[in-house]
Amino acid sequence: MTHRLYYDDAYCTEFDATVTATGQDSNGLWVKLDRSAFYPTSGGQPHDTGVLTYAGGTTRVVDVAVDHGDVLHYVQQALPPGTAVNGRIDWARRFDHMQQHLGEHLLAAEIARQTQGYTIGLHIGADDATIDVTLPDGDTRLGQEMWLRIEEAVNKHITGNLPVRCWFPTPQELAALPLRKEPTVDDHVRVVAAGKVEMVACGGTHPNTTGQVGLLKVLFDEPVRGKMRVHFVCGGRALQVFRTYQQAATETSRLLSSPVQEVPDAVQKLQQRMSDSEAALARLRRASAQAQLTDALQAVQPGQHGWRVLAHTVEEADMELLSQLAGDLVQTPCVAVLLHGTAAGRDTYVFARSPQGSLDMAALLREVGLRGGVRPDFARGSVAQGDSKAILHAARNLAQQRMEEGERAR
Repeated sequence: MTHRLYYDDAYCTEFDATVTATGQDSNGLWVKLDRSAFYPTSGGQPHDTGVLTYAGGTTRVVDVAVDHGDVLHYVQQALPPGTAVNGRIDWARRFDHMQQHLGEHLLAAEIARQTQGYTIGLHIGADDATIDVTLPDGDTRLGQEMWLRIEEAVNKHITGNLPVRCWFPTPQELAALPLRKEPTVDDHVRVVAAGKVEMVACGGTHPNTTGQVGLLKVLFDEPVRGKMRVHFVCGGRALQVFRTYQQAATETSRLLSSPVQEVPDAVQKLQQRMSDSEAALARLRRASAQAQLTDALQAVQPGQHGWRVLAHTVEEADMELLSQLAGDLVQTPCVAVLLHGTAAGRDTYVFARSPQGSLDMAALLREVGLRGGVRPDFARGSVAQGDSKAILHAARNLAQQRMEEGERAR
C-alpha cells in the first residue's frame, strides 16, 4: 500500500519515492509509488496534478486515483518498477482545494446548527464548489436573511483562526467523539476538527487553521431533486468572484452614468423605458399592419361563393400579433384570412374566418402540411422556415375550392 504523505502533512509539496508497479488501463498509463503526496480524487475533492522527475527526465501527473489502498499516478511516460523519482505537486491547485474543502466543513456545520440541514455531498468544480443539503420539512431554499446569518457565522470562524486537527482516532476514541454526522466507512476513519465548531469524518486535505480559508461567499442556492444545492467559493476564488462582480458593476455604472450603489434603480428605470418603448412600437406595428391588410382585403374581389379570401405575409409578426390582426379582419362578414409571419426563426400561420361560414380552418391548416389548430373558425400553427409563398398559395386555393364546393352543395 502507498504511504500517503498528505495524511501526515497536507503542506508536503515535494518528496522522494520509488516506483513499485506500472500499468495501463482505459484512463492511460499509471505508476504506483511506495510513498506519495499526490491526493487522489475522492470525497468530492479533485485530484492533485504535478510532475515526477527521474534520471531520464520528467513526466507530468495528469490524474490520481486509488486502487485497493494504492495510489495510481496517471503519467505521460511509463516508468519501470524500481525507478527512483522526485515528486512535486501543483501547490496552487492543492491549496485552492484545501480552502474550498475546509470552507465546506464550516458551511455545513453552520447550516446544521442554524437550520438542522443535513449535508450529503461536496463537489469542488473548476469555478465554484457545491454541497447538497436535506432541509427539514422538505424545503429546498433558504431566504436571504438566513444566508446572511450563516455567512456571517462562517466568516467569524474563519477570522477566528481556529486550529484544525486531522487524525485517525482509535475505535474507542471515535465512539466518544461528537461528530456532526456518522462516518461513511467502518474502519480506518479519519476525523477533521476545526476548533469546537466542526468535527466530522473526512479524508481530504485541509489548512492548519481556519484563517487560511480567507473568506467564504455563498453564491446562490437552488432546488435539485428535492434537496437544496448550495454554490459557494472560498479564498482565492472568492477574491476572483469579487473582482468579476466589481468590474461588471463599475462598467455598468459607467454605461448608465450612475453611481454603483444606484445602479439597480437606474436599471429598473431603463427597463421601464424599454417596456414603454416596446409597447409603443407594438402599437405602431399593429396599426401599420392593420392599414396594409385593410387595403389588401379591399383589393380582393369576392368569389362566386360570396367570400373574400386574403392570403398575406406580415413582416416581423409573431403569433400574438397575427392573431390580433386576424381577429380584427374577420369582424367583416364573409372574410377568410390566411396570415403568415416570421418570428424566432420559425414561420407562423393564423387561418381565420368570419362566423357566418362553415369552412374548417383547423382542417385547412393541417391539409397544407402545418401542425396546430384550435377551432374550426380560428386555427394557428408554426413550422421551421420554408417556402411560405407556396403554403399560402396552396391554402388560398384550397379555401376557395372548399367554399365553391359548399356553395354548389346548397
